[in-house]
Amino acid sequence: MTEPELLTSVQGGLGVITLNRPKAVNALSYNMIGLLGEALTEFEHNDAVHAVLIRGSGDRGLCAGGDVVSLHKNAVDNDLAGAAPFFREEYTVNHRIYTYPKPYIAIMNGLVLGGGVGVSVPGSHRVATDSTRLGMPEVGIGFSPDVGGPHYLANTPGNLGNYIALTTAHISGADAVYTGMADVRVPDEHLNALITRLETITGPEQVDAILAEFNEPSESLLEQEFTWIDEIFGATTVEEILAGVEAVAAQENEVAQQAHKALLRHSPLGLKVTLEAIRRASKLTLAETLAQDLRTTMHAVAGTELAEGIRAQLIDKDRDPQWNPAHLEEVTDEVVQAFFDPVDGIDDLNIR
Repeated sequence: MTEPELLTSVQGGLGVITLNRPKAVNALSYNMIGLLGEALTEFEHNDAVHAVLIRGSGDRGLCAGGDVVSLHKNAVDNDLAGAAPFFREEYTVNHRIYTYPKPYIAIMNGLVLGGGVGVSVPGSHRVATDSTRLGMPEVGIGFSPDVGGPHYLANTPGNLGNYIALTTAHISGADAVYTGMADVRVPDEHLNALITRLETITGPEQVDAILAEFNEPSESLLEQEFTWIDEIFGATTVEEILAGVEAVAAQENEVAQQAHKALLRHSPLGLKVTLEAIRRASKLTLAETLAQDLRTTMHAVAGTELAEGIRAQLIDKDRDPQWNPAHLEEVTDEVVQAFFDPVDGIDDLNIR
Protein backbone atom coordinates (compact mmCIF):
# COMPACT_ATOMS: atom_id res chain seq x y z
CA MET A 1 0.00 0.00 0.00
CA THR A 2 1.35 3.40 -0.98
CA GLU A 3 1.10 5.98 1.79
CA PRO A 4 -1.02 9.06 0.96
CA GLU A 5 1.16 12.09 0.20
CA LEU A 6 -0.94 14.32 2.43
CA LEU A 7 -2.87 13.44 5.58
CA THR A 8 -5.65 15.41 7.25
CA SER A 9 -7.41 15.04 10.57
CA VAL A 10 -9.44 17.07 13.03
CA GLN A 11 -7.93 17.07 16.51
CA GLY A 12 -10.20 18.94 18.90
CA GLY A 13 -10.56 22.44 17.49
CA LEU A 14 -7.58 22.02 15.17
CA GLY A 15 -7.57 20.92 11.55
CA VAL A 16 -4.21 19.21 10.99
CA ILE A 17 -2.51 18.89 7.60
CA THR A 18 0.54 16.62 7.42
CA LEU A 19 2.80 16.63 4.38
CA ASN A 20 3.63 12.94 4.08
CA ARG A 21 6.67 12.24 1.91
CA PRO A 22 9.26 11.86 4.67
CA LYS A 23 11.89 10.16 2.47
CA ALA A 24 11.85 13.27 0.24
CA VAL A 25 11.65 15.62 3.25
CA ASN A 26 8.03 16.18 2.18
CA ALA A 27 8.93 17.79 -1.16
CA LEU A 28 5.77 19.04 -2.85
CA SER A 29 4.39 17.06 -5.78
CA TYR A 30 1.67 18.39 -8.08
CA ASN A 31 -0.73 15.97 -6.39
CA MET A 32 0.11 17.37 -2.94
CA ILE A 33 -0.62 20.93 -4.05
CA GLY A 34 -4.12 19.88 -5.12
CA LEU A 35 -4.69 17.94 -1.90
CA LEU A 36 -3.53 20.91 0.17
CA GLY A 37 -6.04 23.15 -1.58
CA GLU A 38 -8.82 20.62 -0.93
CA ALA A 39 -7.86 20.40 2.75
CA LEU A 40 -7.97 24.18 3.11
CA THR A 41 -11.46 24.23 1.62
CA GLU A 42 -12.66 21.40 3.86
CA PHE A 43 -11.36 23.03 7.05
CA GLU A 44 -12.55 26.51 6.08
CA HIS A 45 -16.14 25.26 5.94
CA ASN A 46 -15.95 23.02 9.03
CA ASP A 47 -17.31 25.02 11.96
CA ALA A 48 -15.65 22.67 14.43
CA VAL A 49 -12.22 23.71 13.12
CA HIS A 50 -11.05 26.98 14.70
CA ALA A 51 -7.51 26.92 13.30
CA VAL A 52 -5.45 24.93 10.78
CA LEU A 53 -2.00 23.52 11.50
CA ILE A 54 0.46 22.26 8.88
CA ARG A 55 3.44 20.09 9.67
CA GLY A 56 5.75 17.62 7.96
CA SER A 57 6.02 13.92 8.66
CA GLY A 58 9.31 12.47 9.84
CA ASP A 59 11.95 14.41 11.73
CA ARG A 60 13.91 16.03 8.87
CA GLY A 61 11.70 19.02 8.28
CA LEU A 62 8.47 20.60 7.19
CA CYS A 63 9.24 20.62 3.47
CA ALA A 64 12.43 20.66 1.38
CA GLY A 65 10.72 22.48 -1.51
CA GLY A 66 9.01 21.60 -4.74
CA ASP A 67 9.74 18.29 -6.43
CA VAL A 68 12.12 19.85 -8.96
CA VAL A 69 13.48 16.51 -10.16
CA SER A 70 10.13 15.98 -11.87
CA LEU A 71 10.59 19.42 -13.49
CA HIS A 72 13.88 18.42 -15.13
CA LYS A 73 12.36 16.97 -18.29
CA ASN A 74 10.20 20.06 -18.77
CA ALA A 75 13.31 22.24 -18.45
CA VAL A 76 15.40 20.09 -20.81
CA ASP A 77 12.62 20.12 -23.40
CA ASN A 78 11.74 23.80 -22.75
CA ASP A 79 8.20 22.51 -22.19
CA LEU A 80 6.50 25.54 -20.67
CA ALA A 81 2.98 24.20 -21.14
CA GLY A 82 3.92 21.04 -19.22
CA ALA A 83 5.53 22.93 -16.34
CA ALA A 84 3.09 25.82 -15.96
CA PRO A 85 0.14 24.04 -14.25
CA PHE A 86 2.24 22.97 -11.24
CA PHE A 87 3.49 26.49 -10.58
CA ARG A 88 0.19 28.19 -11.33
CA GLU A 89 -1.61 25.99 -8.80
CA GLU A 90 1.21 26.18 -6.26
CA TYR A 91 1.33 29.97 -6.31
CA THR A 92 -2.45 30.20 -6.07
CA VAL A 93 -2.39 28.01 -2.94
CA ASN A 94 0.47 30.10 -1.52
CA HIS A 95 -1.71 33.20 -1.79
CA ARG A 96 -4.73 31.40 -0.42
CA ILE A 97 -2.74 30.61 2.73
CA TYR A 98 -1.94 34.33 3.01
CA THR A 99 -5.62 35.29 2.93
CA TYR A 100 -6.97 32.26 4.81
CA PRO A 101 -9.86 33.28 7.09
CA LYS A 102 -8.83 31.06 10.01
CA PRO A 103 -5.52 31.00 11.89
CA TYR A 104 -3.00 29.02 9.82
CA ILE A 105 -0.23 27.66 12.03
CA ALA A 106 2.93 26.38 10.32
CA ILE A 107 5.32 24.15 12.29
CA MET A 108 8.66 25.06 10.67
CA ASN A 109 11.02 22.50 12.15
CA GLY A 110 14.03 21.16 10.24
CA LEU A 111 14.32 21.99 6.55
CA VAL A 112 11.97 24.69 5.27
CA LEU A 113 13.24 25.38 1.75
CA GLY A 114 11.75 26.95 -1.37
CA GLY A 115 8.24 25.53 -1.70
CA GLY A 116 8.34 24.86 2.05
CA VAL A 117 8.62 28.60 2.57
CA GLY A 118 5.61 28.99 0.26
CA VAL A 119 3.35 26.85 2.47
CA SER A 120 4.51 28.32 5.78
CA VAL A 121 5.66 31.94 5.65
CA PRO A 122 2.38 33.35 4.21
CA GLY A 123 0.51 31.82 7.16
CA SER A 124 -0.82 33.91 10.02
CA HIS A 125 1.17 32.05 12.71
CA ARG A 126 4.69 30.75 11.92
CA VAL A 127 6.42 28.57 14.50
CA ALA A 128 10.18 28.19 14.06
CA THR A 129 12.18 25.79 16.23
CA ASP A 130 15.75 25.17 17.29
CA SER A 131 16.18 22.78 14.34
CA THR A 132 14.78 25.17 11.71
CA ARG A 133 16.92 25.59 8.60
CA LEU A 134 15.02 27.99 6.38
CA GLY A 135 16.31 28.94 2.97
CA MET A 136 15.65 29.86 -0.63
CA PRO A 137 18.07 27.56 -2.52
CA GLU A 138 16.92 28.35 -6.06
CA VAL A 139 20.05 30.18 -7.28
CA GLY A 140 21.99 26.97 -6.65
CA ILE A 141 20.05 25.28 -9.45
CA GLY A 142 20.22 28.20 -11.88
CA PHE A 143 16.86 29.56 -10.85
CA SER A 144 15.54 32.46 -8.75
CA PRO A 145 13.32 32.45 -5.64
CA ASP A 146 9.62 31.92 -6.30
CA VAL A 147 6.51 31.03 -4.21
CA GLY A 148 6.35 34.68 -3.18
CA GLY A 149 9.87 34.50 -1.75
CA PRO A 150 11.00 37.81 -3.25
CA HIS A 151 8.15 39.55 -1.38
CA TYR A 152 9.22 38.14 2.00
CA LEU A 153 12.91 38.72 1.25
CA ALA A 154 12.28 42.33 0.24
CA ASN A 155 10.59 42.95 3.59
CA THR A 156 13.35 41.64 5.86
CA PRO A 157 15.35 44.15 7.92
CA GLY A 158 17.78 46.05 5.72
CA ASN A 159 19.21 43.94 2.93
CA LEU A 160 19.14 40.59 4.71
CA GLY A 161 16.79 39.23 2.03
CA ASN A 162 19.43 39.79 -0.65
CA TYR A 163 21.93 37.89 1.49
CA ILE A 164 19.57 34.95 2.09
CA ALA A 165 18.65 34.61 -1.57
CA LEU A 166 22.04 35.18 -3.19
CA THR A 167 23.99 32.93 -0.81
CA THR A 168 21.20 30.33 -0.35
CA ALA A 169 22.18 30.25 3.33
CA HIS A 170 20.06 28.15 5.66
CA ILE A 171 19.00 30.44 8.50
CA SER A 172 18.08 29.37 12.03
CA GLY A 173 14.77 29.60 13.84
CA ALA A 174 16.01 32.68 15.70
CA ASP A 175 17.04 34.22 12.37
CA ALA A 176 13.64 33.40 10.88
CA VAL A 177 11.95 35.34 13.68
CA TYR A 178 14.41 38.24 13.32
CA THR A 179 13.81 38.48 9.56
CA GLY A 180 10.02 38.43 9.98
CA MET A 181 9.59 35.04 8.32
CA ALA A 182 8.50 33.41 11.59
CA ASP A 183 6.65 34.72 14.63
CA VAL A 184 7.82 32.58 17.54
CA ARG A 185 10.58 30.09 18.28
CA VAL A 186 9.61 26.94 20.17
CA PRO A 187 12.15 24.23 21.10
CA ASP A 188 11.54 21.00 19.18
CA GLU A 189 11.09 19.09 22.42
CA HIS A 190 8.05 21.26 23.24
CA LEU A 191 6.28 20.92 19.88
CA ASN A 192 4.07 18.01 20.87
CA ALA A 193 2.97 19.83 24.02
CA LEU A 194 2.26 22.95 21.95
CA ILE A 195 0.13 21.04 19.46
CA THR A 196 -1.74 19.28 22.28
CA ARG A 197 -2.56 22.69 23.77
CA LEU A 198 -3.67 24.05 20.40
CA GLU A 199 -6.08 21.13 20.03
CA THR A 200 -7.98 22.45 23.06
CA ILE A 201 -8.93 25.78 21.49
CA THR A 202 -12.59 26.68 21.34
CA GLY A 203 -12.07 29.84 19.29
CA PRO A 204 -9.45 31.30 16.91
CA GLU A 205 -8.63 34.16 19.27
CA GLN A 206 -6.90 31.73 21.67
CA VAL A 207 -4.02 30.87 19.32
CA ASP A 208 -1.89 33.97 20.00
CA ALA A 209 -1.79 33.47 23.76
CA ILE A 210 -0.83 29.81 23.47
CA LEU A 211 2.02 30.53 21.05
CA ALA A 212 3.26 33.35 23.29
CA GLU A 213 3.34 30.98 26.24
CA PHE A 214 5.58 28.50 24.37
CA ASN A 215 7.81 31.12 22.76
CA GLU A 216 11.49 30.90 23.73
CA PRO A 217 13.47 33.57 21.84
CA SER A 218 17.17 33.11 21.24
CA GLU A 219 19.98 35.12 19.71
CA SER A 220 20.02 35.62 15.95
CA LEU A 221 23.30 35.26 14.06
CA LEU A 222 21.97 37.53 11.33
CA GLU A 223 21.28 40.23 13.91
CA GLN A 224 24.91 39.97 15.08
CA GLU A 225 26.21 40.19 11.49
CA PHE A 226 23.64 42.74 10.36
CA THR A 227 25.85 45.81 9.87
CA TRP A 228 28.18 44.46 7.18
CA ILE A 229 25.51 42.31 5.50
CA ASP A 230 23.14 45.27 5.23
CA GLU A 231 25.82 47.53 3.77
CA ILE A 232 27.36 45.11 1.29
CA PHE A 233 24.19 43.37 0.11
CA GLY A 234 22.64 46.78 -0.52
CA ALA A 235 25.07 47.41 -3.37
CA THR A 236 23.66 48.11 -6.82
CA THR A 237 25.14 45.11 -8.64
CA VAL A 238 26.02 41.50 -7.87
CA GLU A 239 29.62 42.28 -8.89
CA GLU A 240 29.81 44.96 -6.18
CA ILE A 241 28.24 42.60 -3.64
CA LEU A 242 30.81 39.90 -4.48
CA ALA A 243 33.71 42.34 -4.09
CA GLY A 244 32.36 43.56 -0.75
CA VAL A 245 31.85 40.05 0.59
CA GLU A 246 35.39 39.10 -0.51
CA ALA A 247 36.79 42.04 1.47
CA VAL A 248 34.96 41.02 4.66
CA ALA A 249 35.94 37.36 4.12
CA ALA A 250 39.59 38.44 4.04
CA GLN A 251 39.11 39.70 7.61
CA GLU A 252 38.51 36.09 8.77
CA ASN A 253 34.75 36.50 9.05
CA GLU A 254 33.38 32.95 8.70
CA VAL A 255 29.89 34.03 7.60
CA ALA A 256 31.42 36.14 4.84
CA GLN A 257 33.79 33.34 3.83
CA GLN A 258 30.87 30.93 3.39
CA ALA A 259 28.91 33.61 1.50
CA HIS A 260 31.86 34.26 -0.81
CA LYS A 261 32.18 30.57 -1.72
CA ALA A 262 28.45 30.37 -2.40
CA LEU A 263 28.40 33.43 -4.64
CA LEU A 264 31.24 32.01 -6.73
CA ARG A 265 29.45 28.65 -7.02
CA HIS A 266 26.03 29.88 -8.08
CA SER A 267 24.59 30.68 -11.49
CA PRO A 268 25.64 34.19 -12.60
CA LEU A 269 22.35 34.63 -14.46
CA GLY A 270 20.36 33.32 -11.50
CA LEU A 271 22.13 35.73 -9.15
CA LYS A 272 21.33 38.76 -11.27
CA VAL A 273 17.70 37.80 -11.90
CA THR A 274 17.28 37.16 -8.17
CA LEU A 275 18.59 40.56 -7.12
CA GLU A 276 16.29 42.25 -9.64
CA ALA A 277 13.30 40.15 -8.52
CA ILE A 278 13.70 41.19 -4.88
CA ARG A 279 14.17 44.84 -5.83
CA ARG A 280 10.96 44.79 -7.87
CA ALA A 281 9.07 42.88 -5.15
CA SER A 282 9.75 45.67 -2.65
CA LYS A 283 7.07 47.65 -4.51
CA LEU A 284 4.65 44.74 -5.10
CA THR A 285 1.90 42.99 -3.16
CA LEU A 286 2.24 39.26 -2.57
CA ALA A 287 -0.25 38.57 -5.38
CA GLU A 288 1.77 40.76 -7.75
CA THR A 289 4.99 39.07 -6.66
CA LEU A 290 3.52 35.64 -7.39
CA ALA A 291 2.54 36.85 -10.86
CA GLN A 292 6.14 38.02 -11.32
CA ASP A 293 7.34 34.63 -10.05
CA LEU A 294 5.37 32.81 -12.74
CA ARG A 295 7.04 34.92 -15.41
CA THR A 296 10.58 34.41 -14.08
CA THR A 297 9.94 30.69 -13.54
CA MET A 298 8.64 30.14 -17.05
CA HIS A 299 11.55 32.07 -18.55
CA ALA A 300 13.86 29.82 -16.51
CA VAL A 301 12.16 26.69 -17.87
CA ALA A 302 12.62 28.12 -21.37
CA GLY A 303 16.34 28.73 -20.77
CA THR A 304 19.35 26.51 -20.14
CA GLU A 305 20.40 27.22 -16.55
CA LEU A 306 17.57 25.52 -14.66
CA ALA A 307 17.97 22.27 -16.59
CA GLU A 308 21.73 22.33 -16.00
CA GLY A 309 21.39 23.19 -12.32
CA ILE A 310 18.92 20.37 -11.63
CA ARG A 311 21.16 17.96 -13.56
CA ALA A 312 24.29 18.87 -11.61
CA GLN A 313 22.73 19.05 -8.14
CA LEU A 314 19.95 16.45 -8.21
CA ILE A 315 20.22 14.13 -11.25
CA ASP A 316 23.90 13.35 -11.88
CA LYS A 317 24.89 14.89 -8.53
CA ASP A 318 28.34 15.81 -9.81
CA ARG A 319 27.90 19.26 -8.19
CA ASP A 320 29.68 20.75 -11.21
CA PRO A 321 27.17 22.84 -13.17
CA GLN A 322 28.44 24.37 -16.38
CA TRP A 323 26.77 27.75 -16.21
CA ASN A 324 26.20 29.73 -19.39
CA PRO A 325 27.08 32.57 -19.13
CA ALA A 326 29.88 31.43 -16.84
CA HIS A 327 30.81 34.86 -15.47
CA LEU A 328 28.83 37.72 -13.95
CA GLU A 329 30.18 40.31 -16.38
CA GLU A 330 28.82 38.27 -19.29
CA VAL A 331 25.22 38.59 -18.02
CA THR A 332 23.76 41.71 -19.62
CA ASP A 333 21.04 43.85 -18.07
CA GLU A 334 18.96 43.27 -21.21
CA VAL A 335 18.93 39.51 -20.59
CA VAL A 336 18.01 40.02 -16.92
CA GLN A 337 15.15 42.41 -17.65
CA ALA A 338 13.71 39.99 -20.22
CA PHE A 339 12.93 37.55 -17.38
CA PHE A 340 10.21 39.95 -16.20
CA ASP A 341 8.47 40.25 -19.57
CA PRO A 342 5.29 38.33 -20.47
CA VAL A 343 5.94 34.74 -21.55
CA ASP A 344 4.79 33.64 -24.99
CA GLY A 345 1.97 31.10 -24.72
CA ILE A 346 1.62 31.39 -20.93
CA ASP A 347 -1.12 33.55 -19.45
CA ASP A 348 -0.09 35.74 -16.54
CA LEU A 349 -1.14 34.64 -13.07
CA ASN A 350 -4.06 36.78 -12.01
CA ILE A 351 -4.92 36.29 -8.34
CA ARG A 352 -7.93 38.21 -7.08
